[in-house]
Amino acid sequence: MSTNSKETLSGANWDTSDHAAARSLAKEAGELLVEIRKGIGTMLLADQARREGDTRSHEFLAHAIAERFPGDGLLSEEGADSDDRLRRERVWIVDPLDGTREFGEPPRTDWAVHVCLAVGARPVVGAVALPARGMVLSTAEPQRASEGTPGLLRLAVSRSRPPAFVERLAEVLEAELVPMGSAGAKAMAVVLGEADVYVHAGGQYEWDSAAPVAVAQSAGLHASRIDGSPLVYNQPNPWLPDLVICRQESAPEVLRALKATRAPA
Repeated sequence: MSTNSKETLSGANWDTSDHAAARSLAKEAGELLVEIRKGIGTMLLADQARREGDTRSHEFLAHAIAERFPGDGLLSEEGADSDDRLRRERVWIVDPLDGTREFGEPPRTDWAVHVCLAVGARPVVGAVALPARGMVLSTAEPQRASEGTPGLLRLAVSRSRPPAFVERLAEVLEAELVPMGSAGAKAMAVVLGEADVYVHAGGQYEWDSAAPVAVAQSAGLHASRIDGSPLVYNQPNPWLPDLVICRQESAPEVLRALKATRAPA
């Protein structure tokens, strides 16, 4: 997908201004969260900071999207869902604070902000801010995925809730496990070359993966369900149980290994 010209899908459209908006929104929400996080240990307890971070980041993103894109729908982890979004071709899918646990544990950096625009159920525009690292990866300026390193594949997994099959998968792939926090942090680790594969099958929602998938695909990576089927967004039930993100050349091997381990679909 080009980021330099207007694209169309089922009568809807997106262009460079949408890519720039997603990046700007993720960056500004991340800066807000960094300021809130500075209060941990002095003005705020960790749980207070987590609640304030979730709430204020959501309020900022929801207000900004409604103001800039009044005709678009919104699905946010922290907002009340509505069937109205199902009638919209363009829907913003956001996670105002992905990795709430890690956010409350300074100086951890594995937390993120997700901002995605789905058009016709496809995540076509996205930005993932890694505020503690001072980074925003987005479709505005697609970053070509870094090359893998020689040796064992590095498999990014949840540090707190790794899927039950992940050790069997690591054996089949002859991979080493790299535990880390948020879904966005794990997906961006693959983009940045800090991991080779990110697999999740423990249950997620659309806001957990929409922006990371948009950014990963713009970087040339493979992203799909663990059975190889496409990831589809803006569905009546936003539950999206599993996904895999990896380099294109690794995808056949990874999908075969997933099938061999009988990972839950």
